[in-house]
Amino acid sequence: MSPVDSRFIEGLHLGQDEATQFAYNEQTGLKFRRRFSEEGKSPFDMVEYEMRSSVIREPDGTVVFELKDIEIPKQWSQVATDIIAQKYFRKAGVPQYNTDGTPKLNADGSPMLGAETSVKQTVHRLVGTWRFWGEKYGYFATKKDANVFYDELVVMLLRQMAAPNSPQWFNTGLNWAHGINGPSQGHHYVDPDTGIMTRSTDSYTHPQPHACFIQSVSDDLVNEGGIMDLWVREARLFKYGSGTGSNFSTLRGRGEPLSGGGRSSGLMSWLKIGDRAAGAIKSGGTTRRAAKMVILDLDHPDVRTFINWKVEEEKKVAALIAGGYSSDYEGEAYETVSGQNSNNSVRVPNKFMDLVQRGGNWEMKWRTDGTVCETIEAKKLWDEIAFAAWACADPGLQYDDNINEWHTCPQSGKIRGSNPCSEYMFLDNTACNLASLNLAHFFDTKTTTFDVDGFKHGARLWTTVLEISVLMAQYPSKEIAQGSYDYRTLGLGYANIGSVLMTAGIPYESEEAYAFTGSVTALMTAESYKTSAEMARIHGPFPKYHLNKDDMLRVMRNHRRAAFNAPESEYEKLHVKPQGVNPQYAPAYIIAAARQSWNEAVELGEQYGYRNAQTTLLAPTGTIGLLMDCATTGVEPDFALVKFKKLAGGGYFKIANEAVPSALEHLGYTEAQTQDIIDYMRGSADVTNAPHINAESLKAKGFTDADLVSVSKALESAFEMQFAFNVWTLGEDCMKRAGFSPEEYNDPKFNMLKGLGFSSQEIAEANEFVCGTMTIEGAPHLKESDYKVFDCANKCGKKGQRYIHWKGHLRQMAAAQPFLSGAISKTINMPNEATVDDVKQAYWDSWQLALKAVAIYRDGCKLSQPLSTSTKESDEDKKEREDEEAEAAAAEKKTVSATVTTTSIEEHVEASTIAQAIEQASALLNQHVPDSHVMPTYASDGSISEHRIYLHGEKRKLPAKRSGITISSKIGGTKLWLRTGEYP
Repeated sequence: MSPVDSRFIEGLHLGQDEATQFAYNEQTGLKFRRRFSEEGKSPFDMVEYEMRSSVIREPDGTVVFELKDIEIPKQWSQVATDIIAQKYFRKAGVPQYNTDGTPKLNADGSPMLGAETSVKQTVHRLVGTWRFWGEKYGYFATKKDANVFYDELVVMLLRQMAAPNSPQWFNTGLNWAHGINGPSQGHHYVDPDTGIMTRSTDSYTHPQPHACFIQSVSDDLVNEGGIMDLWVREARLFKYGSGTGSNFSTLRGRGEPLSGGGRSSGLMSWLKIGDRAAGAIKSGGTTRRAAKMVILDLDHPDVRTFINWKVEEEKKVAALIAGGYSSDYEGEAYETVSGQNSNNSVRVPNKFMDLVQRGGNWEMKWRTDGTVCETIEAKKLWDEIAFAAWACADPGLQYDDNINEWHTCPQSGKIRGSNPCSEYMFLDNTACNLASLNLAHFFDTKTTTFDVDGFKHGARLWTTVLEISVLMAQYPSKEIAQGSYDYRTLGLGYANIGSVLMTAGIPYESEEAYAFTGSVTALMTAESYKTSAEMARIHGPFPKYHLNKDDMLRVMRNHRRAAFNAPESEYEKLHVKPQGVNPQYAPAYIIAAARQSWNEAVELGEQYGYRNAQTTLLAPTGTIGLLMDCATTGVEPDFALVKFKKLAGGGYFKIANEAVPSALEHLGYTEAQTQDIIDYMRGSADVTNAPHINAESLKAKGFTDADLVSVSKALESAFEMQFAFNVWTLGEDCMKRAGFSPEEYNDPKFNMLKGLGFSSQEIAEANEFVCGTMTIEGAPHLKESDYKVFDCANKCGKKGQRYIHWKGHLRQMAAAQPFLSGAISKTINMPNEATVDDVKQAYWDSWQLALKAVAIYRDGCKLSQPLSTSTKESDEDKKEREDEEAEAAAAEKKTVSATVTTTSIEEHVEASTIAQAIEQASALLNQHVPDSHVMPTYASDGSISEHRIYLHGEKRKLPAKRSGITISSKIGGTKLWLRTGEYP
């Protein structure tokens, strides 16, 4: 189709009541100025567009999704195009129009319905709805301010400067813009005009724009608010693309007495039902998979079983995989076991942490009468938590007192739960809708300066959007509708800070980075609360404000103290003190603006109160981060220095991280030096001048010019050269010319380069030239002192040894946390070799840094994980390559090279005959094995075991002492293997 006319788009509002009376208040209403749009110019004309297609294919080429001729801004990547086309465009029920605005009709004269086909339609659907509800309920000073509000938001969305959470894209404006509706799904809302609880009469007049919900559950089986009712409420949320979390500590433990006699089956039996229900919705959902959080207080009788739930289930998965089932997360092995559809967290109070430190026993109590039912040493329970997280990444920890000491509404109750990602933490039966600002669009890469004014403007606009979204929303239960009306919690955040830091040449793990993060976060939240106070002047503070006024103002003052880096003694009622912004390292102009905004936010709050009990948090920004083309999500660092960019016509090509050239420029490297460094990372993607494997050597083995072109094209997206040398790339004719049979080249283990006669060493050297090292370590020209600027969450490439230490992740979180209403959704990455003690230390440090919640992921701890940081050389290939290198060095010696390998000792012996090698190897076998080579680990009960206990999927070496030896030998370049004895 042709591009959609912007003038027609702006007038589209099929669901709007033309008789709606808009309310403006010139004295107290919100005024907006233009910062990104232009007076007299359509905001849709501020960017250029092009027509594209979006296609998803199965590995065998089968098309599973296709949308052609869609109108997308030119600067958007193909990934962003796919996200909006596949996830956010409405696929059905949208009236179709000609380019002149006249409706398309079917043969019978009825309106032709179809899908959204232009970003303009989707953006207008959202922003027009926000403006409509804002005008209807008097949020703007004048109609002109409403128009500016609309224009600025349209430009921000089109330029990828910000984005709301996914449910807004799914649901907002379907009725207002397209007239789409459906039967009521049991939702409720508090009527803004009357304050009366009202049941929704349809699906979309009041949309469900909230992503995050916290729901209560009572110890009741079938009644409203009970266990089975919770699964219904969760299903209602999952259907519309939202997530939910609940604290299940009210449910009785296993063996606890029942009122009617008998004993309870325990918490876990009910959690398994909820897990299955969530999994079913995931499979049949219309938007995305279910998102669910399960929380348990540490004094619950079943807490130890809960802690080890996923550990035990992973063992079952390992057994199934060993039996031939797929290890894929969506495969039958994982679908068969329980606990795979939720994030699990335990709630840890300061009292428990103190017991871990000084020693003492922890008590578990019955839910009904508080009687102590079990006592365990606190350190032992701490060990169990750490081991479980080390083994399978769950449970995460939520620090109960850290959370509640920053609670703005403690008089209304204690914070007991969170949403699935742990960034929204508030009272049960409340909801939060999110939006994130893309920091990269407020950062000038040439001057390395941050646009303070533009960022403040963006924060003010989006705080208003989120408040209006509370006004217009419907909710899955009466309790949530009332709670959201009473507290009006918001979730403004940001994304891309990791990319901004690298672009500026600032190491993620540095004092400068922590100060930058703290300053930007302080500015965002101050401006957001300031806007909330402005809206309180118009409509009054949130209904429960006066009940909690003193506590909320205390929390506001503590936020401000952190911005001024106040002494610990000045904070009010905090057991663990936060990490303030260190002015020695902070950009002076940012922290000065943040401090001024905090002064204004507190002063306005003291005068008018606040419209919202919470306004900010840091969400993971997964899907919307891709929509905004963010290099990094949330507060995460970058994950790789070489990435893959999707092409509009299909396929990918390899690019250097876009932050790297800017960082090198700011560090003083020349253009030529920068290009050499990038080539070292990315590779040439061309075999023409490569060592060993090049155009000349390949032609000598039967390759044609056409074959070389095919290879070059495949190398643009290849991690390894061997991925470009196969029958799918080169075809059967090339394979046959090279002398391979169909049996050989159709074998999954077939390695064409080895088959052509190239050695492992030659392949490795050519691979580094063509495909790059994927790391910056060892790059030409680059100073070792600058390596830290390019550190990522994981090791990069085969050569890379550097990565951001888990302490750096925690310090970044600690820099942002004092300035957030909620918490931070972030995973602490640990390498595979991290120990249980590392996990314990990370959890301990998180508490002491005043974090509210933390989750840990040790690389490879689960049999299925979504992201692989690099390809790994097989043990056989590595051994062969190393042997080739050793052979070249020892060519002059006519000796036998023999290696004796034990679990943790590798001995190398020199001998002139095999008999002598065996004699020397036997002597080595009888040597004492040092205690340092016996690797201790934690047993399933948390105690230290004398012997190494291997988990499923973990590589096992043979015992250090066994009744035989394995010898690899080379005599005159000929490799021999000798094995004596039996495997244990």
